[in-house]
Amino acid sequence: MPFTLTMPKLSPTMEEGTLVKWHKKVGDQVKAGDLLIEVATDKATVEFNAIDPGFLREIIVQEGGEAVVNQPIAVMSEKKDENLNGYKPEGIAPKTAEAPKEAAKNPSETPSQIQPQPKAAAQPIFAAEAPLENYTFNRPRGAIEERHKASPAARRVAQEKGLDITSVKGSGPDGRVMTRDLETAQPAGKVTFTHRDEPTEKPGAFELEKLSQMRKVIAQRLQEAKTYLPHFYVTLTIDAEPLEALRDQLRNLDIKLTYNDFIVRACALALRQHPNVNSGYDSANQAIIRFKTIDVCVAVSIPTGLITPIIRHADYKSVGELSAEVRHLAKRAKEGKLDSHEYKGGSFTISNLGMYGVTEFQAILNPPQAAILAVGGLLEVPVVRNGVVVPGKIMNLTLSSDHRVVDGVAAAEFLKTVQGFLENPASLLI
Repeated sequence: MPFTLTMPKLSPTMEEGTLVKWHKKVGDQVKAGDLLIEVATDKATVEFNAIDPGFLREIIVQEGGEAVVNQPIAVMSEKKDENLNGYKPEGIAPKTAEAPKEAAKNPSETPSQIQPQPKAAAQPIFAAEAPLENYTFNRPRGAIEERHKASPAARRVAQEKGLDITSVKGSGPDGRVMTRDLETAQPAGKVTFTHRDEPTEKPGAFELEKLSQMRKVIAQRLQEAKTYLPHFYVTLTIDAEPLEALRDQLRNLDIKLTYNDFIVRACALALRQHPNVNSGYDSANQAIIRFKTIDVCVAVSIPTGLITPIIRHADYKSVGELSAEVRHLAKRAKEGKLDSHEYKGGSFTISNLGMYGVTEFQAILNPPQAAILAVGGLLEVPVVRNGVVVPGKIMNLTLSSDHRVVDGVAAAEFLKTVQGFLENPASLLI
């Protein structure tokens, strides 16, 4: 006679599992003790051996499918050619949306006597912005000045003041550089930054990665622990003296770069090495967003609140290019002139309060992104070098992460990479 094979409970906390692999095909004979299926639970991928012998007649849940404990996953029979007509699998039905509950069972109850059931708050949807289809990659700095359009007046002023006209983005027609744009220009002829190959992916490009059963359960439980976004925080202190020394050296050459410019560059390079941090969480599809481009948002305070302009393809740009673009976007943000594609999207965010004397803070995630870096200011503190207490300067970095996507070790490894760049800042000029 036919009988039903249901999803086994393979761990004490297992409520559902993903069927990773069938080791038997429809029609195969199954002996007691034969390896039958592999199931991904909330703990690990576990092999399940058949308990009862028989023939596998129908597979209900295919490889990659999910089932709750005791849900039918296959039909078996004692004989190979046994008729299955009319047989209905036994077990728990698959999870579906709950139907509205019936009205009062007791006919004597009136609608006014029925107590309404409280409803759980719906989770907001955090999904990735669509990739930019018509975006053309260009650099704030150009190897050849003639590639940049500029008004005659802007060229004259740039020449008189010794400014590099290729270090700014133009705000005039067709991107033409105007005299007003020269406020953020770098001095000409001091340092030439290396130009690298250009990106091939469209800004904001991403792919959705299906959650494993383990990651799905982690996401569900951590989300329940802290409503909607389960934050955790990792703080690391860096030795900021080398960074300050390099900035001072560049200032002696009239190159004006901020600490934040170096931090953006360090994060962009670190995200290349740690793509799992350059990720997000799509709550609509219950999937991890793996961003294919490194688009860094920089938090900027404006009179009406806070906005995060985006440095697209940040890992392809030098410190000088990043500096020019950050200043250009910050200026447009404060003037309220940012276009929507300049602040919607992004894969990672940096929030710096060091200029306000803040020593350390924990930033709130910028969904659907999975991580944001909070940067404190430079502190003059006593430090121990070679067994001697001497004056030193430090900076505190705190990474806030979405635990549904990023684990503690991944966050720590990312911060250590950022630390390596910032404590050896000459590497950021290569």
